[in-house]
Amino acid sequence: MKTFYLALDLVDDEERIAEYEAYHKKVAPEIIKSITDSGITNMILYRTGNRLFMIIEAEDRFDFDAKSKMDASNTSVQTWEALMDTYQQRLPWSKPGEKWVLMDEIFNLKKNDSLQH
Repeated sequence: MKTFYLALDLVDDEERIAEYEAYHKKVAPEIIKSITDSGITNMILYRTGNRLFMIIEAEDRFDFDAKSKMDASNTSVQTWEALMDTYQQRLPWSKPGEKWVLMDEIFNLKKNDSLQH
């Protein structure tokens, strides 16, 4: 099992943020299928202000590049992503073409050396 943590910003507009959240209350079955077919077993989104935080739990076979290739040939996913993109804005430090940015783990209580002593 793999776990990934990602961040993205939304356009800083309360009405647009509410629309974005409404879309995520009724995600189309074909979008859900594309997510699970890639090996993702759970996807959780959190929001504070206009900042989004996503947790992806996936099978060991999951690969972001393979998911991107699957998505590129899926018109339903392309339509969904184009719509969601109208609500999203890139983080200032994101790479060209990068939407969601992987976050680096900087602290983990279970892995903390001070607990070992």
